[in-house]
Amino acid sequence: MLTLRRIGETRRFVAGLRRDGRRIALVPTMGNLHEGHLALARLARGHADTVIASLFVNPLQFGRGEDYGRYPRTLQRDLGLLEAEGVAAVFAPEVDEMYPVGQEGLTSVEVPGLSTVLEGAIRPGHFAGVATVVTKLFGIVTPDVAVFGEKDFQQLAVIRRLVRDLDLGVEIAAGPTVREPDGLALSSRNQYLSPTERQQAPALYRSLAAARRRLAAGDRSFAAIEQEAKTALAAAGFEPDYVAIRRATDLAPPQAGDEALVVLGAARLGSTRLIDNLRID
Repeated sequence: MLTLRRIGETRRFVAGLRRDGRRIALVPTMGNLHEGHLALARLARGHADTVIASLFVNPLQFGRGEDYGRYPRTLQRDLGLLEAEGVAAVFAPEVDEMYPVGQEGLTSVEVPGLSTVLEGAIRPGHFAGVATVVTKLFGIVTPDVAVFGEKDFQQLAVIRRLVRDLDLGVEIAAGPTVREPDGLALSSRNQYLSPTERQQAPALYRSLAAARRRLAAGDRSFAAIEQEAKTALAAAGFEPDYVAIRRATDLAPPQAGDEALVVLGAARLGSTRLIDNLRID
């Protein structure tokens, strides 16, 4: 497995793959990998001849006071895990390589509407950072397909809209959320949880699952279902940011006849912020 640190060498590697007629899949990550990321790498192998992963903690998507400085960087461990999954190459640039003129005044990419609700309202500028780095990665790697996890459901919606609106020609494949046996969605931030908080953490999944059961049974009292889930989270020791029922296609508020829905939740437990979602079809 190759470890690529420079944009130029990555483009040369990809050019060689293109000459050989290879179909390329990209798995973008911020590193500190867990089984959810590895499942995406396995999914990517089914979509392409060659899988390239990226490992880059993107400063543009972290707001003031967020955990950019302490976000775990585990490069050597991550490289070993990806090699075991059959990944052909890893693009692992430094910040100066991705943003050589700095981050102030940098050209950015923004997806209006989708970027300013839910997570975007809580974390202003977050999705502009995501959209910008994903656009750069697509320009560097030029993948045929890119694989993202459904655990970050709003991010997935933003990227799909980005690709559609800018005609980027990249197929977007989604991998299902991978969970612990008690329902907690795998996340690199789970390691911030204390032992006591780890016992409390599955309440986020349980509250969303209770909302899903009501919706699947045909209950369309959306506001009441959302409030019940937030009350359950508060009782479990969380500080809820939101629980929201939205249309799965575009994250718009649902109407009575909508069938494809998603319930999304975000809440703080101690110093750790967790997000999750469940689909209702």
